[in-house]
Amino acid sequence: MKLFIAGHNGLVGSALMNEFSKDPTYEVISAARAEVDLANKEQLTAFFQKHRPEGAILAAAKVGGIKANLENPVGFLTVNLEIQSNFFSAAMAADTKRLIFLGSSCIYPKFAINPIQEESLLTGPLEETNEAYAIAKISGVKTIQAYSQQFGMDWTSVMPTNVYGMRDNFVNDDSHVMPALIRRILIAKKNEDKEVVVWGTGKPMREFIHADDLAKGIKTVLENYHQPGPINIGGTEEISIKNLAKMIADAVGYQGQLVFDPSMPDGTPRKALDSSKVLGLGWSPEIALRTGISSVIDSARRDLLI
Repeated sequence: MKLFIAGHNGLVGSALMNEFSKDPTYEVISAARAEVDLANKEQLTAFFQKHRPEGAILAAAKVGGIKANLENPVGFLTVNLEIQSNFFSAAMAADTKRLIFLGSSCIYPKFAINPIQEESLLTGPLEETNEAYAIAKISGVKTIQAYSQQFGMDWTSVMPTNVYGMRDNFVNDDSHVMPALIRRILIAKKNEDKEVVVWGTGKPMREFIHADDLAKGIKTVLENYHQPGPINIGGTEEISIKNLAKMIADAVGYQGQLVFDPSMPDGTPRKALDSSKVLGLGWSPEIALRTGISSVIDSARRDLLI
């Protein structure tokens, strides 16, 4: 299969490139942003027409943590809608039969019963802090279903849990909780700060998956699951934000105090995914959270020059 991976330099995209490139049954192609801007419909359509990929994975999106989502909801909604619409249209015009769209676990209701099943979609209100991003991703899920229903395309939506890995955003506080905590704690240790402030109460529970494990899960779905989805891919290991911060501090060797600020938003109280469908396909995560965090901290040190 000639497979186009969009977002190949990102956290998930780079892991996908590595995973699929190891398999000689795939001819993996990608495009730098200077060559193809996903927000430019004409450029993207021309790329699909030139290369005619049999498969495509949309791993590119405008992403960020609670702070970024609160400050720029318009951007998170409109940019992602534009990228998705252009990508699906170009893939359809090029008759790309197999397509994987990466959504997010934030598409599910704020108070969905945990572990969250795929059928929970649109059964309740969303978490307010990332509602705009979630709506864009829900639109993508429903568009995939519409293309599959109307045109018989073998397209699928994958809903990953919180992803972390080597290519994460460690350089500013617009990132998700894992890289943001790693950055703050690394800098605090370097500066010998006595405390690190963590947003929220520390009580919310989260599930994390290493990008390399997610890439293997997406490959499993691409090869073995032929429904429009969504289909969850979770890490099967939950941890509170408080304990996550402690785990990172221990791995970094930071001896200062972790101070939790309850005046700042917590986000969804709990967000564990029911991954029984993908587990039933023979996939399971291999990288334990503590092991994964240690390797990611080494990558963050290089990015931050610490």
